[in-house]
Amino acid sequence: MVKITPFEVEQWMDRYEVTPGVLNIAETCCSSISIDDLVKLCEDPNIPPPLSTSTKLTYGAIQGSQALRERLSSLYSARVSSPLPTENILITPGAIAANFLVLYTLIGPEDHVICVHPTYQQLYDVPKSLGAEVSLWKLRKEKKYIPDIEDLKDLVKDNTKMIIINNPNNPTGATIPKSVLQSLVDFAKERDIIVLSDEVYRPLFHGISPIDSDFPPSIVSMGYAKTITTGSMSKAYSLAGIRLGWIASRDPSIIEAIATARDYTTISVSQLDDQVATYALSASVIHALLSRNIQLAKTNVALLERFVDRWSDVCSWIKPTGGTTVLVKFENEGKPVDDVQFCVDVIEKTKVMFLPASKCFGEEWKGYVRIGFVCETEVLKEALKQLSLYVRKNLI
Repeated sequence: MVKITPFEVEQWMDRYEVTPGVLNIAETCCSSISIDDLVKLCEDPNIPPPLSTSTKLTYGAIQGSQALRERLSSLYSARVSSPLPTENILITPGAIAANFLVLYTLIGPEDHVICVHPTYQQLYDVPKSLGAEVSLWKLRKEKKYIPDIEDLKDLVKDNTKMIIINNPNNPTGATIPKSVLQSLVDFAKERDIIVLSDEVYRPLFHGISPIDSDFPPSIVSMGYAKTITTGSMSKAYSLAGIRLGWIASRDPSIIEAIATARDYTTISVSQLDDQVATYALSASVIHALLSRNIQLAKTNVALLERFVDRWSDVCSWIKPTGGTTVLVKFENEGKPVDDVQFCVDVIEKTKVMFLPASKCFGEEWKGYVRIGFVCETEVLKEALKQLSLYVRKNLI
């Protein structure tokens, strides 16, 4: 029997996001959009909307439609000399299924896995459930939550099979710079270690510019075949409801192995989901969609920054540069708050919902909460207004 550890983030969300009148600033997706919203973003009026009613609802293309995989291939082929073949991309029901399939296929009891921490619990607890030994590559506030390659050298073992990163990072909002990624790739290549990069928040970069020399490319664009990326339409593309993700790798044998394992979990992704994703990633839609979400992130992170600055006596952070989440530390009389009780008290008294970091990411994060700030701006404004009233009354 596989031992499953409770998925604390998901259980907390399930418990509290149904609270009547909740001001949800725990959500990790960019503010969700409808099909109508998506069509309005299209810059070419001649392109038909998604969801053709004449399509017969068979299983469809087992590994994902050719059109969808071509559009994803173009994203991973930009600024590289060798395009990523479409057959090196596998479509899955969300990134959570993509990550699970990668780990289920490639990791076993004799393996050692290194995973950045804090991050999405699935990335380190699924390898544990499969019998692997897992070492946590700790992110530190004094390093702005950027992983340190020197720390990695102390963790690697003879049986290290995989190194797992999350870029941009959930929950810190930190971005791993290109120079650090290159050092990681060189390190892994020298030892023949697979690198899995959960890039579900890519390309939502709001604190670093594409013209910056350290702007991070995807891990599969860095010249090492044994790299894998996972992504989805949920976070940066505001379409969590279509449940569509993917796996990409330069190594065809990795994709073939995962595709074989995938036969035991799902036959194909819904044709309807595939159609919507293909439309969203078209040249006529993707730029407007990402522009909308990056601007939303910039607007909202500025609001959150003003809140942190205003209440700097009781809260602190490292300003995020990518993704949708950030850790904020709250203190009371110079000591970290009990973040679990703090989160419960805040939602009961103000309807503002966020996550306790010590429960969801480990006891070393006592006093921290994770905030998802790329919600609708008006929701964030009202949440921060209510949170300010709470802080004035209870922490000052």
